[in-house]
Amino acid sequence: MPHDDRYGLHPFHPMPPSRTAGSPDLGYWCPVSRSLRHPFGEKRIFGSASGTRPTKGKARQPRMRPSRFSMEAMLDAPDTTEARPGLRLRIVGVAMAALFALLGLRLWALQVLQAPAAAQAVTANQIRTVPVTPTRGLILDRNGNPLAGNQVTEQITLSRVTAKQDPSVVGRLAALVGKTPAQIVADLSNSQFSLYKPVPVLNDAPPADILYIREHQAEFPGVSSVQTTQRTYPQGELPGATQGAYPAAQVLGYVGTINAAELQSRSSQGYQAGDAFGQSGLEYQYEMALHGTPGRQELEVDPQGEVAGVLKSSPPRPGANLVTNIDTNLQQVADNALAMQIQSLKQTYDPSCLDSNGNKVGCYPQPTGGAVVVMSPQTGAVYAMSSYPSYNPSVWVGGISQSAYASLSDPASNIPLLNRAIGGLYTPGSTFKLNTATAALNSGLITPQSPYLDTGVFKTPDCQYNSTTCIFHDSAGDGPGTYNVSSALTVSSDAFFYRLGYLFYAGAAQYGQTPIQDQAAQYSLGQLTGIDLPGEVQGRVDSLAVRTKLHAEAPKGFPNPPTWYTGDNIEMAFGQGGTYITPIEQAVAYSTFANGGTRYAPQVAAAVVSPTGKVITKFAPQVVGHVTMSASTHQALLAGFTGVVQSANPQGTAYGTFQGLNFPGGLAGKTGTADTTRGKEPTAWFVGFGPTADPQYVVVCVIDQAGYGATAAAPVVRDIFSYLATHPIGPAAVPPDEKTSQATKGIDLPALAPAGTTTTTTTTLPG
Repeated sequence: MPHDDRYGLHPFHPMPPSRTAGSPDLGYWCPVSRSLRHPFGEKRIFGSASGTRPTKGKARQPRMRPSRFSMEAMLDAPDTTEARPGLRLRIVGVAMAALFALLGLRLWALQVLQAPAAAQAVTANQIRTVPVTPTRGLILDRNGNPLAGNQVTEQITLSRVTAKQDPSVVGRLAALVGKTPAQIVADLSNSQFSLYKPVPVLNDAPPADILYIREHQAEFPGVSSVQTTQRTYPQGELPGATQGAYPAAQVLGYVGTINAAELQSRSSQGYQAGDAFGQSGLEYQYEMALHGTPGRQELEVDPQGEVAGVLKSSPPRPGANLVTNIDTNLQQVADNALAMQIQSLKQTYDPSCLDSNGNKVGCYPQPTGGAVVVMSPQTGAVYAMSSYPSYNPSVWVGGISQSAYASLSDPASNIPLLNRAIGGLYTPGSTFKLNTATAALNSGLITPQSPYLDTGVFKTPDCQYNSTTCIFHDSAGDGPGTYNVSSALTVSSDAFFYRLGYLFYAGAAQYGQTPIQDQAAQYSLGQLTGIDLPGEVQGRVDSLAVRTKLHAEAPKGFPNPPTWYTGDNIEMAFGQGGTYITPIEQAVAYSTFANGGTRYAPQVAAAVVSPTGKVITKFAPQVVGHVTMSASTHQALLAGFTGVVQSANPQGTAYGTFQGLNFPGGLAGKTGTADTTRGKEPTAWFVGFGPTADPQYVVVCVIDQAGYGATAAAPVVRDIFSYLATHPIGPAAVPPDEKTSQATKGIDLPALAPAGTTTTTTTTLPG
């Protein structure tokens, strides 16, 4: 029904019923007018028939107010704007399509692009990848005999998670293995051990303990035993002075648990907390070759961190074997000769011992230590290297105690850990004359025949007559005599070399400021030799530049302003003053002279060989420098060094010591006696090489606070050459024989007389 504004009727209501005159007014279905005050259709209903509100007096006209807004401005009326439903649908459709596209793109990114990362994150909560430590490679001597091997042992371990859940197991396990609960708690807290491996509590566990744990597993939850390998040292020293030590202990080094700094620097190489790691010597130098390649295990881990199982694993590859140039028999001969001589010196009275005032009072020497180096002058191969006092590296197996480590590194024990062959600094004394003589001949300062009258006293020509600081006494030699450079070396005439030191200082404008120091550097003195061992110390040859550097680096230690006078140059010329060198530097210097001028880097390792015998790396001789000298210069010096051992007239300083030794091809050498501190015996040196025409061996011995080189150090070198005379060193076995390298016991050693037990009574001159 159409809407009729006249009656105000709603289209859904029927028309009102018709009324007749006189019918009662029911008050409904009457025409209704809209109030202009209520434009939205508020209804006001009145009961009058006319549909108007009764008023008193004159009827009030409705007041019209203008509309404050426009409906058309808010919404287009259908009769003023054309309807466009298709456009609206299209806009809504595009918006919905864009929303669905974004949703699909996000789902694709989650399911495709980010799926691997999400899967990995989930897996990471369940799986841990743990490296499997490989078996460490062997260290063999040049003949294939094991110097450092491996053996399989049982290790008792404890789970961290189980110990946390059941703390009582700590006490029971401690009582069984002989530890305190605090020690086991400390092991569990040690960050050196992996979080996903049981913590080792006892290495090399006794079978009885392992059996008891297996029979009472309910009392030891989380406790298990696993097989592991650890270092063994199958060789043994000769009975006597070195008892309790081990051949070339400082050269081999030792293995310990990797520390935090090492782990951080090697984490990319597969190392993990608790792994074995070389800490010194060859074990450190060739760690990468000896360590091998770790395997991998994927472990399933529960939410508590407990390993639930192994998902998959790949086996480790064992480390390679290191073949060295060391000859075990020769090494033990050198070790014992050095140790026995030092102990013998402590029991031998020396009437020449001086007190702090320089007066002869006599004493029993108290050597603090010494070193021996045996090497090839033709290749630089190190055949033996001894340092006294020494130790047995087996003390590190399974962990070293604090007291044991303190003893090995204590100066009161003379620091057995120190490899004195590469880390000990000693005043060279007369052994330094090699450098001064070479510089004098090469520069033309003297000729091989230039004579000099040694009266026992040298006074610098430009010094005041009464000045005692300009007078140098020659305590070496066998009395006044005229010597050339060869005979001066034979009898170790100090005065001859005092004069050379003075002439170089006075002729600085012609020969330069440092001709002797420069020559010494060519021979390796004051330089790192490049030996394949960690911890080599660089010596120094005294000079104004060296003193200036020391003063700048340590003003308190070297407080005086640096100066360099005539006396300083004289002292330096015969190996005194502020010159300090290492035994390995000395060995390289004399090796360079012995072979005619080629300087080789000393080499301990001969080759790296796989466990199957394949040669991975073979180390060739490494030339690192040259010393130029004429044939006449070399011959003049060689004659002097040969005379030290073989000359009776003039008598060589070591002639008596080497009497009775028949070494094929003959020997040459040089004694050295270096004054250090008044009231203490001098440092004793001897350097020998032979055969003289084609030297194959250079042997250096130094003993601190031992006395004269001829009587203290030369006997050690003699015993070593006595062994070499009948046991020449053969080529290195590369690759080694498999049966030899798997040996577990020491090799048989030759009988050897104690060092210094020569049968002659010939007087030996000081050197």
